[in-house]
Parts: sequence; C-alpha cells; structure tokens
Amino acid sequence: SPRRFCLHPGLSEDLVGTHPPGAHSLVAVSVGYFLEDFVDMLCNQKLHQSWELLFHHSVVIVCFGIAVLLHQYIGFALVALLVEINSIFLHLRQILLMANLVHTTCYRLNSIINLGTYVVFRITTLAWMTRWLFLNRENVPPATYAVGTVGMAIMTPMNIILFYRLLRSDFFK
Repeated sequence: SPRRFCLHPGLSEDLVGTHPPGAHSLVAVSVGYFLEDFVDMLCNQKLHQSWELLFHHSVVIVCFGIAVLLHQYIGFALVALLVEINSIFLHLRQILLMANLVHTTCYRLNSIINLGTYVVFRITTLAWMTRWLFLNRENVPPATYAVGTVGMAIMTPMNIILFYRLLRSDFFK
C-alpha cells in the first residue's frame, strides 16, 4: 500500500529483496485467498462464466507463490496488491447488479468510483509494474523475468478488456 512506501522507503528502491515486516505474511495470505476463491469458482460457477477470472487467479497464484517461496519480489507483489483496491468497487457493482439496483444513485456513484479506481489502481499500477520489470530486466533472473513478463502480458490486456466492458455497460448503453 502507499503507506508502506512512506513507512518503509527502501521498498521504493528495492522491490526484490526488501520488504517491511508483515509483508511476506500479507502476500502469503493473498495467495491463500486467491486459491480459496479459485476453488470456490470451480465448484460453484460454470466454466464459461468464470474462465477469465480463473485464468487471472492462476497467474496471480503462480507469481505471488514464487515471491512467497523465494522470499523475494515481495515488494513487487505489494505493488500488485494495489490493484485489489479497485476490487472493492467491482464487487459492490456485482452486488448492486444482483440486487437489481442498476437504476439507483448508489449504482451510478459506484460506477464512477469504480472506473476512477480502475484507472488509478489497475491500469496505472499494471503500467508501472510493466515499466519497472522492463527497466530492471538486467537485475532479474531470466526465469523470473519470463514469469513476470508473461504475467504482465496476460494481466494488462485482460484488464483493458474489462475496463472497456465496464465503460460500455455502465456509461454507453
């Protein structure tokens, strides 16, 4: 989180080997959450409804799992967790849709906040992470660089497509 960067300034200079106390546990718990959500979707949703999210979770589980097992790239994983701030509004959007509250002020306000946080915490964060990976390619082992590059190559288009769908659904009906 941004607070972590203020409290642990070394993190902004070294996302590979430096991480604040508790950060490793946070990333490990996040892996557990993504695993649980993955299994829940497999058991309770049709594959054609959830394949994109299952794919997303698979990428996150692999990337975060490597960070947790190696005790490296925890700082990079913390940056990636900024993306999840937007998930609050994505989930609230789903709840409002299920409650048939699409034509309410609450839904409209959430749609605006959702798109704003989507740009700030998803698109901008993913762009920053891609840039960081590219700029630090000489300092990252080839296998880790490959996993990170593939992860970013998957996540970025997925998030741009979802942004387009949200924009079309909530603002250009």
